[in-house]
Amino acid sequence: MSRLSVSALSAGYGQGPVLHAVDVEVSDGGVSVVLGANGAGKTTLLRAISGMIEREGTVTVDAVRIDGMRTEEIARLGVTHVPEGRGTFAGLTTEENLRLGGYTRKGRDEVASAFERVYRHFPRLAQRRRQQAGTLSGGEQQMLAIGRALMSGPSLVLLDEPSFGLAPRMIEELYRILEDIHAREHVSILLVEQNAAIALDLADRVYVFETGRVVLAGPPSDLRGDASLRRAYLGS
Repeated sequence: MSRLSVSALSAGYGQGPVLHAVDVEVSDGGVSVVLGANGAGKTTLLRAISGMIEREGTVTVDAVRIDGMRTEEIARLGVTHVPEGRGTFAGLTTEENLRLGGYTRKGRDEVASAFERVYRHFPRLAQRRRQQAGTLSGGEQQMLAIGRALMSGPSLVLLDEPSFGLAPRMIEELYRILEDIHAREHVSILLVEQNAAIALDLADRVYVFETGRVVLAGPPSDLRGDASLRRAYLGS
């Protein structure tokens, strides 16, 4: 069963399409990874799914069409988007940032339960809950962005370049946490990454984009088994 199904999706920014009739799928509880060079259309894909830009085609979440919905309506269906650059509110504390992510939660108990789950995945955020987000390290800010997305109890998380600008040790820690979130929360993930090697360890399906088109789709073994693709995306 598909959590997300994208069919013949075209999208752009008013100067002609960036995406050209792409098909992408994320299974229920699955992780799909989108790889490609800068400018290939990866970020545009996430923005189109989230309703942030004009798009044509069919997008469904749990068999409900969302391609005609506004961003806030899509979010209420359990789709959260963690953009590149994290987008934290620097002048607010860690806890205040997280509380903003839980705005759809009803009642104190539900909010408290959401905080508990986020702090279980990210104990470092619990230690810094009174600290201003702008004073956190880059890795901690990325954790905060993902934690804020989890506060709403999503069924699908769209993650854009979570490893960008992070040191290798922080990337490894972050991906261990993502693996734990995926296993414990049964959250489906659509992950855009440049760090192909580590992303493929989490994925059950991979899409390679070039100039707004899908040029390869299949299990990670397809990428690892193709020498030219390995050289292009894994450096080996």
